[in-house]
Amino acid sequence: MKQVLRKRQDIAFYIKLFPLKRIHPESYEKSKAIFCARSLKLLEQAFMGKPLPPAPEDCDTSALDASIAQAEALGVRSTPTIILPDGRKVSGFRNAEALIQMIDEAARYLQRQGIEQAPQEAP
Repeated sequence: MKQVLRKRQDIAFYIKLFPLKRIHPESYEKSKAIFCARSLKLLEQAFMGKPLPPAPEDCDTSALDASIAQAEALGVRSTPTIILPDGRKVSGFRNAEALIQMIDEAARYLQRQGIEQAPQEAP
């Protein structure tokens, strides 16, 4: 993502945490810590396998739980999963060039369909 953002300032990523609890039992607690701190630094530390501080007890995680439910409803089963502007779901790592190409293809498709893309706030 960082490489994409360095190359293209017109692209935005909305990160939704999706802990794979069956494979990584500690992933929900890590997701809570990242979510409650609203911290990309903690997200990067989790990717590097570093320990994270626990989430505060009083942190409201209902939005995290709703995000997990939404991902399950959309059929997300692995991470990373990217949902492109045209609704296509892409699972697994993609390099920056491949991501940019897929995003551009989705934008062209929407343009051909007469669907205008407008910047949106993250839900």
